[in-house]
Amino acid sequence: MIIAVDGPAASGKGTIARALAAHFGLPWLDTGLLYRAVGVSAVRAGRDPNNAEDALAACDFPEALLDDPELRSEAAGKYASFVSTHPAVREALVHRQRSFAHQPGGAVLDGRDIGTIIAPDADAKLFVTASTEARAERRYRDELKTNAEADLAAILADIEDRDRRDSERASAPLKRAGDADLLDTTNLTISAAVQRAIALVEARTGKR
Repeated sequence: MIIAVDGPAASGKGTIARALAAHFGLPWLDTGLLYRAVGVSAVRAGRDPNNAEDALAACDFPEALLDDPELRSEAAGKYASFVSTHPAVREALVHRQRSFAHQPGGAVLDGRDIGTIIAPDADAKLFVTASTEARAERRYRDELKTNAEADLAAILADIEDRDRRDSERASAPLKRAGDADLLDTTNLTISAAVQRAIALVEARTGKR
């Protein structure tokens, strides 16, 4: 069983995907980490993640980088949004994601183009979203845990910029697959959002 979970930054898709994987006993891949790894790798090498050639050269990153805590930083998220606009980078990472999705037994993947590009044949697809303000507030609260000077206005502006880049890029833009169930988490607790996601997948697949 393949479950595709797509959505914009800070919508809760990662938390929901992880919970779905645990509930159904499936491996989980946060595909955004791949793009974060490319961005961080490019910057560490003194390259520009906005430059297509520099970003492509960084796709050959070591597997161990995926465990680096820096990939969870705000900066890494911004780099990922830059490198993901390059078609060559997306193509370089497609095989890796599809192989994970189609392993025996299936998997759960979350990202921006899972249901439309990576696994259009997924058994269940969710498009997880929330208001821009709610997503900024969530990211702000997370940032405060490690940065007392976190700026809500700056975070909101960054999320709006990332939404624009992700939605307007020519290659595999962020969009809801035609057969994806919409899950708006704006006014839901984490527990309620997870239970709703499980119910939607069960309704699609008949599996519990």
